[in-house]
Amino acid sequence: QVQLEESGGGLVQAGGSLRLSCAASGRAFGTYAMGWFRQAPGKEREFVAAISVSGSSTYYADSVKGRYTISRVNAKNLVSVPLQMNSLEPEDTAVYYCAAARALDAITIATMRDPAKYSYWGQGTQVTVSS
Repeated sequence: QVQLEESGGGLVQAGGSLRLSCAASGRAFGTYAMGWFRQAPGKEREFVAAISVSGSSTYYADSVKGRYTISRVNAKNLVSVPLQMNSLEPEDTAVYYCAAARALDAITIATMRDPAKYSYWGQGTQVTVSS
């Protein structure tokens, strides 16, 4: 059973930090690029960060660059993709989703930022930043 499960969301004051986790299982997700997206009320889903299969390359939206850090741990039956979020701002409030893309579908910066390239999605975790 394919499962991407996010956790770690919550309520935090502006300037604070949160660490989201994504646990991906049920597929060979060690061969998938992984990404984080977010969706605020009334807005489209937007790219936040992505990491290549090996973990050697990472990509960030301009709005989170320098504040967020994506990483991954590839185990045999489980891939973990943490997202460390620092210096949070009220504008970061959204539901955050973990997603997986086949390596061949996400080999350029443009494709890794495109939600349509991702085949599997989690249910999301709410992040609320108060001012």
